[in-house]
Amino acid sequence: MKRLIFIVILTLLAAFVVWPQKPGNYIPGGDALPANPGIHIGSFVRQGAKLGLDLQGGTQLTLQADLSQLPPGVTADQAMQGVLNVIERRVNAYGVAEPEIQQLGTDRIIVQLPGLKDTEQAKQLIGQTAKLEFKEQDATGNWVPSTGQLNGQTVPLTGNYLMPGRQQVTFQGNAGLPEVAFQFNSDGATLFGQITQRLVGKPLGIFLDGQQISAPTVQAVLTDNGVITGLSLDQARLLALQLNAGALPVPISIQSESTVDATLGADSVHKSIVAGELALLVVILFMLLYYRLPGLAASCALIVYALVTLAVFKLIPVTLTLAGIAGFILSVGMAVDANILIFERMKEELRSGKTIAAAIRAGEDRAWPSIRDSNTSTLITCAVLYFFGQQFGATIIMGFALVLAIGVVISLFSAIFVTRTFLEIVLAQTWAHSPRLFGMHIAPNQIGGVTTGTSRRAAVAGTRG
Repeated sequence: MKRLIFIVILTLLAAFVVWPQKPGNYIPGGDALPANPGIHIGSFVRQGAKLGLDLQGGTQLTLQADLSQLPPGVTADQAMQGVLNVIERRVNAYGVAEPEIQQLGTDRIIVQLPGLKDTEQAKQLIGQTAKLEFKEQDATGNWVPSTGQLNGQTVPLTGNYLMPGRQQVTFQGNAGLPEVAFQFNSDGATLFGQITQRLVGKPLGIFLDGQQISAPTVQAVLTDNGVITGLSLDQARLLALQLNAGALPVPISIQSESTVDATLGADSVHKSIVAGELALLVVILFMLLYYRLPGLAASCALIVYALVTLAVFKLIPVTLTLAGIAGFILSVGMAVDANILIFERMKEELRSGKTIAAAIRAGEDRAWPSIRDSNTSTLITCAVLYFFGQQFGATIIMGFALVLAIGVVISLFSAIFVTRTFLEIVLAQTWAHSPRLFGMHIAPNQIGGVTTGTSRRAAVAGTRG
């Protein structure tokens, strides 16, 4: 009974999470039904399912970073981390909701901009090399470029004078407080010395792509190196990454772009939902017709599986693409695979003379190695697909593999735990022992308790006699 209560509570919670904000889009005549207000627990907020670019429309850009001119001592990983940080800041400043930015391989980045149709401005913004500037306040309090004299000319101090890759987090004294150490080249040291000489006790603004990222107060005259203090560890790590990004000359080029219209995405969502609902109904109908009472238990477990899986997708959240939805629909069929193995083994045990209860237990025990091996091989396949999809920029394959893997893991819980619980509860009722409910002939002596080995041998001996 405790297991049943747990399953009921889990199902109700999953149904609440899955319930859509616009029921009419998913349920025929559902416009009059109440909408899901979303989940709001502190900073944890989930309004709706996270849809991929192909389902909600928008633009995808594939960027290529030129790592051929990296200074000595700077690795490709360091350079790409800086580029990723800069692109993320630019996209967030552009105001795109829920962008997807991820590195592919060693030198490529995919940027997905949901809902964005005008790509030219985004391409110009994202494709620029990071620009790091140092500024000071004038008499009116406005930030103006910090300049100095270099070879008889007035020159602004920028990230070009920082030593690439030399900006790093260090820890101050015995207290171990984090700080960011930076280093200029010889020309930068000349400019920085002149600037800090006149800014002692005043702030020096650091701007990346026109946005202020820090404004430390100058404590002394500095030349080729210094430290920025008063930061938390996370702030120090981020600032060091931003300084290095501004110091690295990593040009970005647009390798490819694609645009999906929002109306096409909405139509794909609707058709995918209809396909999923039909797949679920067909599988349930097959289980009821072929396995009858055990099929009913498996069908109820399948509904629990679908709700829990969709809830997990929404809570993580998993970005659902059209291929991902196809993976979920495929996992619906695979979710009953373990049940079918158990039920077929159970029929074999019933034919051998075991009682119904003993046949169910034996069927689960004997089917488990096959269930374990088949699902393990599927998970390995998903891992391989995800890895190669990540390496070659095939986000569609990555989404399919991730959704299918999650479905396989939850299907194990559904088949082994949920279906077994439902069967045990149903078989506790006397009406459930009818042979017709199992779709095969069952001898009267098989309906009761577990047949012992001695009684089975005696029955066989009597037959031979």
